[in-house]
Amino acid sequence: MKYYAGLDVSQQTTSICIVDEEGKIVAERKVASCPEAISEALEPFAVTRAGLETGPLSVWLWIGLKERGVPIVCMDARHANAVLKMMPAKTDRNDAIGLAQIVRTGWCKSVHVKSTASHEARALLATRSQFVRTRCDLENQIRGVLRTFGILFGKRVGGFAKRAEEIIDGDLHASPTIQAVVEALMRARANILEQIRLLDAKVRSIARQNNVVKRLMSVPGIGVITALGFAATIDDPTRFKRSSSAEAYLGPTPRIYATNVVFAVTCIRQEASL
Repeated sequence: MKYYAGLDVSQQTTSICIVDEEGKIVAERKVASCPEAISEALEPFAVTRAGLETGPLSVWLWIGLKERGVPIVCMDARHANAVLKMMPAKTDRNDAIGLAQIVRTGWCKSVHVKSTASHEARALLATRSQFVRTRCDLENQIRGVLRTFGILFGKRVGGFAKRAEEIIDGDLHASPTIQAVVEALMRARANILEQIRLLDAKVRSIARQNNVVKRLMSVPGIGVITALGFAATIDDPTRFKRSSSAEAYLGPTPRIYATNVVFAVTCIRQEASL
């Protein structure tokens, strides 16, 4: 007898429904939303396939359950929702039942779950990008504060920090309050710059250890940020049957002569085959 499981995941608990190959409910459980508790609940039934929807915890749970030998699939939440709308009432229990039936019938579309390394790289780049935006916001705030009092920041040799020191030492002595404001903003900017430097060092360290990233950086105009971001986004190139499919996945309309994306995906495929 084959068994199939549907997992309706919430932040604290996960509702589990297990059905047999005829669709009859065999067992229902509600456990903590963690791989250990879910795998323990599924272990007595030796399920043929279990399924969960894409969501905030789906990556962590999918990877954890895979490591524990659970045959888990991650379903597109939009497709699953189209089926779950037919349930009489939307509850965690009913959603788990619906997901179990979807898994049993094979109506689900499996979603590729990126590797832990790819998610780590994406988190690193996203955090760095946030810090860069924050630095720009702080600089614009400083310019705006000074402009209110008729002080134009302008450009000077030596960069932003040098020009700010000149203004603080010269034009702001008459206004201790604004001087304190600008000094506080400059300290915050210095802290952000230090964090950006630390993350840049981490990015370069990862790039040196990744042959795919080094190969992508051989393309003129492609730096370490773009190369690492592209490699982390593609993750497993074998999931694309054609290089043009990768371009469609990234958003642009596919074209015959989209050489940049084709070359990049080819590089990753070749490196993966070595």
